[in-house]
Amino acid sequence: MSPLKPLRADAQRNRDQLVEAAREVFAELGTAAPLDEVARRARIGNATLYRHFPTRDDLLVAVYAEEVQALCAAGLDAAGLDTVDRARAYLVGDADALVDRLFEWLAAFVRHVAEKGDLARSLEPSVRRSELHEEWHAAMVETAGRLVDRARNAGGLQADVDPVDLLVLAAGMATADPARVKRMLRILRRGVVAS
Repeated sequence: MSPLKPLRADAQRNRDQLVEAAREVFAELGTAAPLDEVARRARIGNATLYRHFPTRDDLLVAVYAEEVQALCAAGLDAAGLDTVDRARAYLVGDADALVDRLFEWLAAFVRHVAEKGDLARSLEPSVRRSELHEEWHAAMVETAGRLVDRARNAGGLQADVDPVDLLVLAAGMATADPARVKRMLRILRRGVVAS
């Protein structure tokens, strides 16, 4: 498979406007919202919408992929990690601050699951969906893993803390009231910090 050619500046701008409008429309009206409304809010014609996103699934994928990317980027940024400067991943920082950053990101992850989960669940079942879910899951596990490693290496977490366990527990909190989520995250934190 050959790599995709980069879009012209005007085409990229149209695509970005469509994804942003879709994010708003789907949040407001649900993932079954009329795609005409997405085009209208983006101030772009329907033909352009369908040229960029031939199916609803394509648009849902684009919106959700950006949500996952933003969540993971925020996690890496919170830990002082980025994809350009890998050397910073090995720096040891203040253990309490690194545990704070991990749990701030876990709170964002809970919000993501609560608010954006419908996007992922709305995709039509297909091999492509499975591959995308695996890719998105892997990105979140990698982000959580890097946050956990950083906090553990600084002495802030118990040695057996597993990032996947934290994600599973955090995902389970997504249906709870936000005040209860804060309480549950505090309880989880007490269970994993190094004594």
